[in-house]
Amino acid sequence: MVWTDNKVLVTLYVPLIEKKYEVFLPIGRKIGEILFLLSKSIGDISDGVYNLRGDERLYNRITGQEYKLNEVIKDTNVRNGTQLIFI
Repeated sequence: MVWTDNKVLVTLYVPLIEKKYEVFLPIGRKIGEILFLLSKSIGDISDGVYNLRGDERLYNRITGQEYKLNEVIKDTNVRNGTQLIFI
């Protein structure tokens, strides 16, 4: 497992395109900002299969907990190895 001071390595599941990715998330950013950046990135790497909708949400894959848009990653339970669902 990779550890850094300002990022966490998570597994991101994207059911809409049936893909999963390992991504670093900056711990000082809000969930809303991260969702926007992930949407753009996933759209790019999926060759347009995924289209930015603007209403994406992030959930803990194990607990089903939804993360609020104004929460900062470091103030949540997201840590290295956390499995997230991007819907």
